Amino acid sequence: MNRKRRNNPTRKAGVCWNVAGMKALTSSAMLLASVLLILNGFLITSTHSEEEEPIQDNNSYLVDKDLPKFGEPIQNLTVALGREAVLICVIDNLQTYKVAWLRVDTQTILTIQTHVITKNHRMTITHVEGRKWVLRIKDVKESDKGWYMCQVNTDPMRNQIGFLNVVVPPNILDYPTSTDMVVREGSNVTLKCAASGSPQPIIIWRREGNEPISSDASSHNTSTFSIPRVNRLDMGAYLCIASNGIPPSVSKRVMLIVHFAPMIWIQDQLVGAALGQRLTLECNSEAFPRSINYWMKNDTIITQGKRFEPTTHEASNYKVVMKLTIKEVDIGDFGTYKCVVKNSLGETDGSIKVYHIPSTTTTPTSPPTTITLPTTTDFPYRKNYKNKIYRPMDEYSPSSKILQSEHGDTWSIDLSKDKERYRENSATLEDQREKEAFVDNDTNSNARSTSHLNFKDLNLLLALLMMFHLR
Repeated sequence: MNRKRRNNPTRKAGVCWNVAGMKALTSSAMLLASVLLILNGFLITSTHSEEEEPIQDNNSYLVDKDLPKFGEPIQNLTVALGREAVLICVIDNLQTYKVAWLRVDTQTILTIQTHVITKNHRMTITHVEGRKWVLRIKDVKESDKGWYMCQVNTDPMRNQIGFLNVVVPPNILDYPTSTDMVVREGSNVTLKCAASGSPQPIIIWRREGNEPISSDASSHNTSTFSIPRVNRLDMGAYLCIASNGIPPSVSKRVMLIVHFAPMIWIQDQLVGAALGQRLTLECNSEAFPRSINYWMKNDTIITQGKRFEPTTHEASNYKVVMKLTIKEVDIGDFGTYKCVVKNSLGETDGSIKVYHIPSTTTTPTSPPTTITLPTTTDFPYRKNYKNKIYRPMDEYSPSSKILQSEHGDTWSIDLSKDKERYRENSATLEDQREKEAFVDNDTNSNARSTSHLNFKDLNLLLALLMMFHLR
């Protein structure tokens, strides 16, 4: 008995559903695969059904000349921080293939064709001249530094890369860079400076105003700068300068303040003055913190007034010149004055003594009266000793008892009583003259004419002395 097979509608429907389900699943899988390939830089441009016959081996690849080619390499860029970076990818014969830009180090897709995929609003993509794909990055940040890839979704994929270097001007960091420092004189000081930038900055130290740096200091071409046994001459502003070839260079000012107790220098500690004279006393002091300066006399502070004028002048941030002007010196102004200097670290003073210089006066004198005496030139005992003329007593004979001056005045002289006494002493006087140095009148004619006047004066003086003696 022959049985006929009947068609089962349910079975046919199930088969038909299965076939439709399989087709739907295959389409979904192909769509998902296409999306994944796009995210990885690929795009399937054509599909083949299962019913198509396999392509022959000699047609399994396209001729290389028909594929897209890069027209030129991507240029490496160096861009300063905050500027705009422009990366250009030149592709010839692109056909229907797609172009994408990627960040290599982060494996991030930036753009596909003319669409920006990344959420970075600083990036834009443009297609110009039919073959150039231009990626622009505005306001470049240091984090944008790295490799960038231009990729074409051929099979196999084609790509080329370029490097974006972001240079950063130097910047001095607040920490651990030193701030203003206050130290005691004689202590050790270390100044620090730290800076960032790309490339790494070089740091040097300088003094403000190009003042010399202490010879004992360590090298000032490093980030750390040391001064052993600091003194007041090291006080001032120091500059930490950072540079890396990318303008501008930057600097930071660090103030070094050195504290020390007061000191005083006095050039003249003994000063003379006359009454009525204007006199100025001066002291030079050094102290930091800034000092209080004043003058004292007899334990009393001298203030501005009609007779005194104290002033101070700051020669530098720690040097002070003190002056005290006495407008008109009086008898009570002589004595010892003190210049006093005080600050929070100590006190010192210096003394100046003012003494009296007597004033000198000149009294006018009238010219002497000239008296002419009768003289002769031949004397057996005449000597000239230091322009002084000595005459023997014998020359005054009784006939010459009357002396007459040039003005006609006459004097009577009686020499008889003292004549013998004079003769007794004449020998002694003569010996004394011989022992003394003398100048001979015959050696110089000019000396004779000069001594002639002296001879007359001495003769008159001698005669007058004898006259008063006899009386």
